[in-house]
Amino acid sequence: MLDISKIRDDFPILKRTVNGKPLVYFDNAATSQTPQVVIDAIVDYYSNYNANIHRGVHTLSQEATDKYEEARIKIQKHFNANQSYEIIFTSGTTHSINIVATGFSSILKKDDEVIVSALEHHSNIVPWQMLCEKTGAKLKVIPMNEDGELLMDAYEKLLSNNTKLVFVNHISNALGTINPIQQIINIAHKVGAAVLIDGAQACPHIKPDVQSLNADFYVASAHKIYGPTGVGILYGKEEWLNKLPPYQGGGEMIKEVTFEKTTYADLPHKFEAGTPNISGGIAFGVAIDYANAIGFENIQEQEQKLLDYATEKLLEIEGLKIYGTSKNKTSVVSFNIEGVHPYDIGTILDKLGVAVRTGHHCAQPIMDFYKIPGTVRASFAFYNTIEEIDVLVSAVEKAKMMLS
Repeated sequence: MLDISKIRDDFPILKRTVNGKPLVYFDNAATSQTPQVVIDAIVDYYSNYNANIHRGVHTLSQEATDKYEEARIKIQKHFNANQSYEIIFTSGTTHSINIVATGFSSILKKDDEVIVSALEHHSNIVPWQMLCEKTGAKLKVIPMNEDGELLMDAYEKLLSNNTKLVFVNHISNALGTINPIQQIINIAHKVGAAVLIDGAQACPHIKPDVQSLNADFYVASAHKIYGPTGVGILYGKEEWLNKLPPYQGGGEMIKEVTFEKTTYADLPHKFEAGTPNISGGIAFGVAIDYANAIGFENIQEQEQKLLDYATEKLLEIEGLKIYGTSKNKTSVVSFNIEGVHPYDIGTILDKLGVAVRTGHHCAQPIMDFYKIPGTVRASFAFYNTIEEIDVLVSAVEKAKMMLS
């Protein structure tokens, strides 16, 4: 059993007030909060060994390089990548996806097929649309049902020998649905297609094993996993990373440059042009350590309690409808109240100290499916409490009374 009161002491922001009320932070699907140990790692870097990496013989540069590469190894072990150089540091999930999409623009040809799901974030739709426009490949979509689940029979029918790429999120940011990615990967590989899994929403709740999954690519952002913003990772199988051309040209990603020819560096540096977010990478490793110290089984158990309680209590409010009712979901409750715009509810909740996300959550096709403008999304982390959910329910009831 987790001592939630003690854990909350690790997160300084949870002690603040908003509009004179104790902060209730239920926007974790957008950005999780950061424990003091991660904040300290960033301060330590800038206070004690701020220097550029991989390029200097002086002590500070060597210390920074060692810490940065130690973080890469921590992340490799966490995701169970086969090699540390299969972990590419990026600015986040969107950057990671665009590296792969841009790389495949030199591989795909006219009439090749790319499959995405109806549950995707815009970051896992737009790059593939741009890729298809550039190459002449065709974009196909795995449909969903009213519960927010993918129709797997339809997915199998979409696959063909022309399918080259399949891109699916591990967990839906808008609905919390946990997708059957192992099945999706296995079926795609039968026709020779590569698979990219968007793990941005999964990594705070699940410890992915990329070798067990046999994923070709897996992407994630640190700020969803109790780390800093502006840093993430692209995992790619070595064979695929060697096939893809560099995403950017510049320093760090080269082995030799003349005006006649440039030779690119080996992995991972081939995809890491320029000075990286050094403190962010180091802090990402510290955040991974922190999450593993809490334990993902403990995280899942606590968040399941929060999800079950919030679902039960919110459904007691007349006129409230929850979107995303899959039995296999994580700690996200996306809802509306009949006749009330979600933005208006979110505004009142903020006045009462409750932080939620409102709108289409960068998943407009999902909202179009349900024929709604958006939802109120409450998303929970292991440091949240039952008492905070009671505050949320009370605040939603007050908002309904004021707006109805």
